[in-house]
Formats: sequence, structure tokens, C-alpha cells
Amino acid sequence: MRTGSEPTTARSPLRMRFWLSVWGVVWTVAGTVAFALTGHRGWALACGMLFLVVVADLLFVVRHIRQGPQYQPGRDVPPYEPPADRR
Repeated sequence: MRTGSEPTTARSPLRMRFWLSVWGVVWTVAGTVAFALTGHRGWALACGMLFLVVVADLLFVVRHIRQGPQYQPGRDVPPYEPPADRR
């Protein structure tokens, strides 16, 4: 419910999540390669699984960024009145 007290300059954290996911991809690839080369198969597997999670999050974030902004009421739309039976 819109109350009128929302911040007027609120920003989406999607760009930050995108760059953190890119950072995560870099580190998980580096970790997977490093552990695989040193013979630590378990750690390489763990980094590889984490890589899959990070890539899934990256794809999710990119999808939401490409969807664009969703409808938000402008300044000309007054805030909604709270329900009368709410205490």
C-alpha cells in the first residue's frame, strides 16, 4: 500500500547485484582453476557449484534489468488512504 512517505530518490540495487555477480564469477572461476591445478578436487567442486549459483543469479539480475522500470505512481497521484478498519 502506498502511504506517500516513500523516498523520492529510491534506486534499484540491481546494478550493484550485477557487478557483485560479475565479481563472484571471476573469483569462482579462479578458485575452481586454482584448486583443480593443485589437486584439491573437493574444493574445486565446491567452487564449481558456487559458480553455477552465481551465474544463475547473474542471469536473474540481467533479466530484471532488461525488463525496465515497472510502473510507479508519479507526484500527481495522491497517496492512498489507509483502510479505516486498520488499527
